[in-house]
Amino acid sequence: MQNDAMLIQLGYAPNQTLIEQFEKIKNNTKDYAKIEKHIMDLHDHLKVNNAYVALSNSKDYLKIKIESDSNELVEEAHQKVKHFSDKYKVKLEKIPQKETYYILGFHH
Repeated sequence: MQNDAMLIQLGYAPNQTLIEQFEKIKNNTKDYAKIEKHIMDLHDHLKVNNAYVALSNSKDYLKIKIESDSNELVEEAHQKVKHFSDKYKVKLEKIPQKETYYILGFHH
């Protein structure tokens, strides 16, 4: 999928800066092409939990952000993220004290 199409699917208005940032993220994410479709599917599945996949401003990775006020929706979102990680062999990094994960890439 083209960078601008991915950015649109994630809710961004593509511009040169975002496209360059997204290219860095793709290059930094191990075997990105193997998990790209699954990341978009996860993004869609998380919307009902007030959670989403976004570009990180602090690291060259995509991040999963859970922003629900409902404990039940937060727990359900964490379960979806774990299922995504286990099923598609995606390595994640959980950010301490935050409802956020970095998508580090595919692992065998």
